[in-house]
Amino acid sequence: MDKEKTTEAKEKTSSQVASTKSNTSYGASKVVAKSVYGDKKNKQRRDRRDRNDKKDEFEQRILDIARVTRVMAGGKRMSFRACVGIGDKNGKVAVAVGKGADVSIAVNKAVNKAKKDMVSVSMESGTIAHEIYQHEGAAKIIFKPARQGRGVIAGGVVRSILELVGIKNISAKILGTNNKINNARCAVNALRQLRKVEVSNNSKITKVETNENKADNKKEDKVNNK
Repeated sequence: MDKEKTTEAKEKTSSQVASTKSNTSYGASKVVAKSVYGDKKNKQRRDRRDRNDKKDEFEQRILDIARVTRVMAGGKRMSFRACVGIGDKNGKVAVAVGKGADVSIAVNKAVNKAKKDMVSVSMESGTIAHEIYQHEGAAKIIFKPARQGRGVIAGGVVRSILELVGIKNISAKILGTNNKINNARCAVNALRQLRKVEVSNNSKITKVETNENKADNKKEDKVNNK
């Protein structure tokens, strides 16, 4: 009887040890799986953050929203039209129009269109290099450079576009229509035509050349007089 009890106790202890080993191995594998799964989740979150950062590199401004209708055979179909301007405040800007059944859909379409047609603007110390006059249809706009500390002197849609570009000192005037979409397109086309002004030393060179010519002429006059 004692031998049977000892064998039973040994069998119980061996089974308990085996069960504990299996539990520990299962727990360890579970911990490893959790760690791997957690690493994958963290990577996915980082990728999403990076994507969001890339998406948010351009600032968006809704310039105009209107509800439009299209006459169909069965009646009128309602939709929304959105004019959106985007820019990075560092010399890049774009304007586009999108339509959709919802305002958010129309805005997303306009943003995607604008990203495909970005305009790089040449700036000189926070302002533009030269005066420019642009007209497109009935829209007429004039831009003039301003000294530092003057600020953005503009109104309506043109002001928001200039702020998206990053110009800090400029004066602008809308001379034509009050249509927001036409004025926005006209302003972007005007900024597209800006050029950099390169300062050359031709004036100094000409002065030096003229002085040398004067000295040579004086020498020739002295020789002729002798």
